[in-house]
Amino acid sequence: MSNKQATKRYLPLLWLCLMGLFVSCGTVRNGGTASLRKKASITAEEKDPLTPEQRRKYDYYFLEGVRLKEKGEYDAAFEMYSHCLDIYPKGAATLYEIAKFYMFLNQPDKGEEALKEAVKSDPQNFWYNQTLAAYYQNKGEFPKAIYVYEDMSNQFPTRLEPLMALVDLYTRTKDYRQVVNTLNRLEAMDGKSEQISMEKFRMYLTMGNDEQAFTEIENLAKEYPYDMRYLTILGDVYLNNGKEKEAYDTYQKVLKEEPDYAPAMLSMASYYEKKGEESLYRAQLDSILLNDEVASDTKMNIMRQLILRSEQGDRDSTKIVGLFTSMLERKQENADIAMLAAQYLLTKKMDKESVPVLRQVLELDPENIPARLQLLNFAIREQDMDKVIEICAPALEYTPETLEFYYYIGLAYHQKNEPDEALEVFKKGVNQVNEKSDKNMVSDFYAIMGDLYHIKKMNVEAYAAYDSALVYKEDNIGALNNYAYYLSVERKHLDKAEEMSYRTVKAEPTNGTYLDTYAWILFEKGKYAEAKIYIDQAMQNGGDQSSVVIEHCGDIYYMSGDKEKALEYWKQAEELSTQPPQEGDTPREEKELKLLKKKIAQKKYFAE
Repeated sequence: MSNKQATKRYLPLLWLCLMGLFVSCGTVRNGGTASLRKKASITAEEKDPLTPEQRRKYDYYFLEGVRLKEKGEYDAAFEMYSHCLDIYPKGAATLYEIAKFYMFLNQPDKGEEALKEAVKSDPQNFWYNQTLAAYYQNKGEFPKAIYVYEDMSNQFPTRLEPLMALVDLYTRTKDYRQVVNTLNRLEAMDGKSEQISMEKFRMYLTMGNDEQAFTEIENLAKEYPYDMRYLTILGDVYLNNGKEKEAYDTYQKVLKEEPDYAPAMLSMASYYEKKGEESLYRAQLDSILLNDEVASDTKMNIMRQLILRSEQGDRDSTKIVGLFTSMLERKQENADIAMLAAQYLLTKKMDKESVPVLRQVLELDPENIPARLQLLNFAIREQDMDKVIEICAPALEYTPETLEFYYYIGLAYHQKNEPDEALEVFKKGVNQVNEKSDKNMVSDFYAIMGDLYHIKKMNVEAYAAYDSALVYKEDNIGALNNYAYYLSVERKHLDKAEEMSYRTVKAEPTNGTYLDTYAWILFEKGKYAEAKIYIDQAMQNGGDQSSVVIEHCGDIYYMSGDKEKALEYWKQAEELSTQPPQEGDTPREEKELKLLKKKIAQKKYFAE
């Protein structure tokens, strides 16, 4: 097998990996294959080393290689590029392309040689040089990479990239003097900047040249005398390097020019802290946190730092809460500080104290969903349905797209036995449904609407709502159970009811309510023996606490031939019906109780 044939076997598998290094080195930025097509041909001003016939073939093979590569036919593209090199071994664009194949066929020596030849054939091509330098850098061959980047910095004096790469390489090789020299070259091209000056400062300190280090930052401040940021940076540099007097004088100079300049005020707090002057440190913080001229973001950052320091130290929340209280008594720029305070109180399990703060958040930002949901959580925990409605109602105006608020306000009205109000809210909620809505929640919307329509004796609408619930979630167990039960009560579509009810029992085989529904449907279909099996299971799983389930048990036993046991169950059902209903149960209707008494009196089953 020839080397070319062996190469072809692996190309389709490796090409996708291949693209990473070379794209990152700039091929696409330089126009991608379009630029390579240009380089494949010889301009009119250059003397073509090929005959016209060779040039025609070379260009054909090269462009065909580009086309095949773009189609993903990499083995065929490789063959085309190989034909190009057979014709003209010094074709820079082809060498560059063929190098990609060699690199990721795990033939780095051939790839490197091809890249070097590409650079040699076209030394003015920035991206060929960049790719070769990056290749050396990735291999850890830093001296070679430095050589190429230094050559590039001379060839392309207006490009910043080679110099930036050299800063990194000289830093890795710990040639700090060259780092500074390269930074000076960058500064000459791009102007003085905080980033360059700070890096030079760091390098001078590393080299032990403290005087030059401070001079660098001082020069930066002189370059921008009206920018207090750089003077503050100079003060910080002094403070962090033991020059406390110089730091203090610099901060005072800034604050004399701009008394409310927050960074300098904060740096002064750091100064007092470093000096161990706790009272001045606290006073300085107060002057920032209670200053209406200081931006909210700055105050937020300070409070985060104080919280972190507190958690790492004595974990005393009293001081933090006190600061938040003082801050929130002042006019707020936005809800950010109030929200941070609420989050802190919640993490400290101070739920009661967080409630007024969360309400302040909503006053400042009525669209704040997390704050409203937290208040809602408290109201639900307290089972305070009026408070649930109060919290959720404004959300329908401010954040109408958030379905949770429709859901809980609707449930609150449902719990308060106000079906009309509940139904109205759920109708508004389903009008907000779109393709991004949570399908589980939408399904529950329709399921509850089905229950509400049934309460209002609107069974056609109820069944339509249950159908919609099952469209959004076909295994909505609650919808399946209620749909099936109400069909059985009307003695309609009992086969459909049985199929739906069976799915609920299969999903939750120990749910007494679902077992009762399934038993009752079997009863209505005349399958008394099967019904008896499931009603017994229902009774064993909590059904013996429900007057309705116990009465069903009596009905099923009666039709199964055990009339004495049936009478016992009916009497139990009657006794239980006289007690207050349990949470979640609805009181039994008068006509149901009359029918139950009739069964007991005549010791006989009567259908509704």
